[in-house]
Amino acid sequence: QVQLVESGGDLVQVGGSLRLSCAATESGYSFNYMSWYRQAPGKERELVASLKWNGVKSYTDSVKGRFTISRDNARKTVFLQMNDLKPEDTARYYCKVFYNWRDYWGQGTQVTVSS
Repeated sequence: QVQLVESGGDLVQVGGSLRLSCAATESGYSFNYMSWYRQAPGKERELVASLKWNGVKSYTDSVKGRFTISRDNARKTVFLQMNDLKPEDTARYYCKVFYNWRDYWGQGTQVTVSS
């Protein structure tokens, strides 16, 4: 059973930056597909960014050029660097990994962008 822990969420002003992290609580895992989702109040959860085993990254249009997904060399931890934050980025952010033929989610970390 993979357990993930996210961190890095905070209250930040418009134009600010945050770096989210997500790691498995136990060692020994290596994830081939890692992604970040977010869910704002009253909205559906949406895919923000993903990173495949071969290094291919993809982003939803609204964050392109502002957010960057990355991982450590061991493919155990995934990061989301968020720059030039906007009020519409306010949401709870979740990481998801694919391992052993199933998805695992973290508990989420809150990002609030104030104007």
